[in-house]
Amino acid sequence: MLLDGNDPAVIERAAAALAAGELVAFPTETVYGLGARADDDAAVAQIFRAKGRPADHPLIVHVADAESVRGFASLVPPVAVRLVAAFWPGPLTVIVPRAAGIGTAAAGGQASIGLRCPSHPVARALLRAARQAGVPGVAGPSANRFGRISPTRAEHVVGEFDDSLLVLDGGPCDVGIESSIVDCSRGHPVLLRPGVLTRAQIEAAAGELLLDPDDKAPRAPGTLEAHYAPRAPLRLMGPAQLQTALQLLGSSPLKLAVYSRPLPAGTGSGVVHRVMPERAADAAHELFSVLRAFDEEGVQLIWVEEPPATAEWEGVRDRLRRAAAS
Repeated sequence: MLLDGNDPAVIERAAAALAAGELVAFPTETVYGLGARADDDAAVAQIFRAKGRPADHPLIVHVADAESVRGFASLVPPVAVRLVAAFWPGPLTVIVPRAAGIGTAAAGGQASIGLRCPSHPVARALLRAARQAGVPGVAGPSANRFGRISPTRAEHVVGEFDDSLLVLDGGPCDVGIESSIVDCSRGHPVLLRPGVLTRAQIEAAAGELLLDPDDKAPRAPGTLEAHYAPRAPLRLMGPAQLQTALQLLGSSPLKLAVYSRPLPAGTGSGVVHRVMPERAADAAHELFSVLRAFDEEGVQLIWVEEPPATAEWEGVRDRLRRAAAS
C-alpha cells in the first residue's frame, strides 16, 4: 500500500500502525527502512520474518532526536555524544551499551544497540508522531529481502513485499547507501561500516582516531562478507583488467552490464553500460538504483570498474566488494 509520506494524515496513520505493532516502510536519506516499534520484540520479529533475516543479525533503531538515545542506552559514552552532536540528524549510527529490558530483539540479543536519527523529513515526521503515540524508537533495516540490493525509491520496496505493507513514499533517497556505523561501546571508537562520511570527518568530530574492527566487535548490520547482491553475478575489475576483458569479449552471447568510466573503443554494441560518476557522493546516490536497473534489464553478468582507492570512495567500495562476494 503506497501512500504519500508528505501527507500529515498518512504520517498519523503510519504512527498508529507502528504503535499497534505493525510494520511500516519509510524513507530515510540513506535507504528506505522496514520499521517496527523497537521496544516490542514481537513486532521486531516480524521484520526478521519478512526479510528472511537471521534473528541474531542486529537492526538499527531510529530515534527522533538525541534525547531519545537515553531510552535505549544504559550509558552514552562521551565519544558518542560528540558524534551525535556533529552528525545527527544524518547518516551516522552509533553503537552504545544497551539498557536492560528494551530492544533485545532489535539488538540481536547483544548487550549493545545501534542508534540513528535520520535527516529525511518524512522519517523525522514519522518518528515524532510515533513517539507521541508511545513508540520510543523504530527498528528499521533496509526494506528489502535479506542480502539483496537496498531500496532507494518507494517503488523498490513495493516490488519486494506484498500489498499489505504500508509504504511511505518520500521520493528518492539523497545519500543512497547505508549509514556509517561507529562502535562507541568499548572505549575507543571503531568504524564497523563505512558510509558517505569519511574517516577524517568522523575522527575530527570524535577527537580521536577510529580503530578497525577486531574479533570482539559487536555484530552490526551490513557487515557480512556477502551482501547488497543483484541477481546477476557481479565482478569488480581494475580499469586495465576491465578494458582487456571487454576487448576479449567478442561476440559472446552473454548479456553483459558494465558500470564504469567511458567504455574503450571497439566494445560490442550489446553491452548495457552506465557511466560511473566522477564524484563519490554521486556514485553512492545512484549505486543501488543502477544495480536494480541492470537486474530489470535481465543481464547475466555485471562488470564494475573498481572505484578510486581514496577516502571518500570507501563506502561505495565497501558495498561493491560485498556485492561481488555474493
